[in-house]
Amino acid sequence: MKKRFFAMFVMVCAVLLVVAGCGGGSGKDKESSKASSSKGEKESSETLSGASEATSYTALDQLKDKYDIVIVGAGGAGMSAALEAKEKGMNPVIFEKMPIAGGNTMKASSGMNASETKFQTEQGIKDSNDLFYEETLKGGHGTNDKEMLRFFVDHSASAIDWLDTKGIRLNNITITGGMSEKRTHRPEDGSAVGQYLVAGLVRNVQEEKIPLFVNADVKEVIEKDGKTTGVKVVFDGKDEKTVSSNAVVVTTGGFGANLEMISEINPDLKGYVTTNQEGSQGDGIKMIEKAGGTTVDMNEIQIHPTVQQEKSYLIGEVVRGEGAILVSSTGERFVNELDTRDVVSKAVNETPDKFAYLIFDAGVKERATAIAQYEKQGFVVEGKTIADLAKELSVPSDALEATVSKWNENVAAKSDADFGRKTGMDNDLSKGPYYAIKIAPGIHYTMGGVKINTNTEVLNKEGQPITGLFAAGEVVGGLHGGNRIGGNSVAEIIIFGRQAGEKSAEFVESAK
Repeated sequence: MKKRFFAMFVMVCAVLLVVAGCGGGSGKDKESSKASSSKGEKESSETLSGASEATSYTALDQLKDKYDIVIVGAGGAGMSAALEAKEKGMNPVIFEKMPIAGGNTMKASSGMNASETKFQTEQGIKDSNDLFYEETLKGGHGTNDKEMLRFFVDHSASAIDWLDTKGIRLNNITITGGMSEKRTHRPEDGSAVGQYLVAGLVRNVQEEKIPLFVNADVKEVIEKDGKTTGVKVVFDGKDEKTVSSNAVVVTTGGFGANLEMISEINPDLKGYVTTNQEGSQGDGIKMIEKAGGTTVDMNEIQIHPTVQQEKSYLIGEVVRGEGAILVSSTGERFVNELDTRDVVSKAVNETPDKFAYLIFDAGVKERATAIAQYEKQGFVVEGKTIADLAKELSVPSDALEATVSKWNENVAAKSDADFGRKTGMDNDLSKGPYYAIKIAPGIHYTMGGVKINTNTEVLNKEGQPITGLFAAGEVVGGLHGGNRIGGNSVAEIIIFGRQAGEKSAEFVESAK
């Protein structure tokens, strides 16, 4: 009973700590950019001020000179790696450069993809690893690392089971773009997966007494005689220490918040807002390159189609998965809302005003409880009827009413004659009141990163493992190819985070 209460307490605290995002507007105007930056800093400051009250991290005076395994980054991948390493009898430590644990995992919304799971079986959902593989490969335009992808899908169900043993139950299943079956697992109440997942992982890390240091900025992976021997880490921005270890696991995330780096790689993305938390600067990639590692797919940067622009806040795919539609400023649909993210983003950018509205009803709001977050942020516009909503949005009411009416006919017929949508059509939009959120694309995910094998060993330019160096999560490239499917990033951090913890532990054990 005490454990359940503590878990709920941590989860509630985590909800309060979600960073609303940084940046705003188009990002092209310097004054607007400066104002947005100040706002982002204020939000970040408010978030961090409450962090110390919510979670007790390891005090610096408890730091040791050596650990079996150093894990760099306290997102989902890092904490999963630490838990697996601890289970294998290792003494791991986690260093997180930000003042709180969670990283981009905290901001994940829709869920975690997995196939052939016990929860799918319980709910009569017929799915297969092969189908998951083929749809992810298609979504990535066939450029995914096929060996990594095969490992990924074949270990997805066991990752769901593993989380369940940790008191992190993801048994509410929905669907995301590019998928034909419901395989996106989320918390039982349908809420956003990220806050719940981070709260559960932090709780488990603390219960296992795994040291987790925050404000611990790892600057360098140390090598000696061709072997990884530890890291150089700066605490609280001033105290640099060398910490020795037999293995290092890098789980620092991608570079989605490094707008300068992104615009250098792809100038077309200059001016886009980003949904990434500010710590996603590509540190781990640079660190691993310096240690001799190589990268893959660095030019593959994903924009997400549904981002609230003023606060750079991701509106999760779950809203569309539960039945929402997209309309332009003319009140008309213009795309299969559950096509892949790159296709939907392109379609939004091709509308007359380069933005769109997510339209949904009270039924969608009940099923996608993550919408409560968006209401608290002030993003949701409400109308008692479709005509009232149209008036609030300043779109033609006759057009919007006709669009919703036609959509409801499509749902009844189980056929979208206009755009070929086949999923997220279990319920029509007929339960008032009605709602809308204004969205446009934003930078969301970096598919590129360091190259690893399925053992999560970091590879050098010759394709050989760097002894004692491992990586997992968004810092890694190759798995997603040219486009990531929604729900696959959460699966990736758990599947490969666990693998990194297990394989680094095996390496340390064999080296004794």
